[in-house]
Amino acid sequence: MPLTFTLDPAITPALRDGILDLWTDVSNAGGSVGFVPPVTPDEIRPELVRHFVAMAEGRTRLLVGHDEAGRVAATAFLARNTHRLMTHWLWLYTVMVHPRHQGRGYGRDLLAAAEEAARGLGGIEGIRLTCRGGHGLERFYASCGYKEVGRVPDAIRVGPGDDRDEIVMLLPLR
Repeated sequence: MPLTFTLDPAITPALRDGILDLWTDVSNAGGSVGFVPPVTPDEIRPELVRHFVAMAEGRTRLLVGHDEAGRVAATAFLARNTHRLMTHWLWLYTVMVHPRHQGRGYGRDLLAAAEEAARGLGGIEGIRLTCRGGHGLERFYASCGYKEVGRVPDAIRVGPGDDRDEIVMLLPLR
């Protein structure tokens, strides 16, 4: 059954907790979303609050996917550029699909919903995102139409002696 996507949902305690649980589960499953396992919800909460602040300031939009049981199953944050020369593209951050749903095409569905949302914002000509090397994520994003446009070797330190490339991907919308 497909996910149901909503752009800019009301932030309720249930949604907040659902995103926090999703982020924790994705991180602990080895997902590349800013943390290294093991991680607890209390460690992730401050970063989620920063995302909510950016939303309250109008700089960021939330796209959330719910599964058939109504649980938060996927998220992506769309962040507009504030630099006056770069307002024609946005960043896609914290792209997550719950591990229990992976392998069902929900990642592709999430990226398609993010593209649709970006197109609906008006004036957006591209979506950029970054991903951590070492997981093959760049191949997944490429299969969804994104192109690698930059790579910073060893920019991400996952642990002692475990440095990964930061890969910049772009989806042109023109």
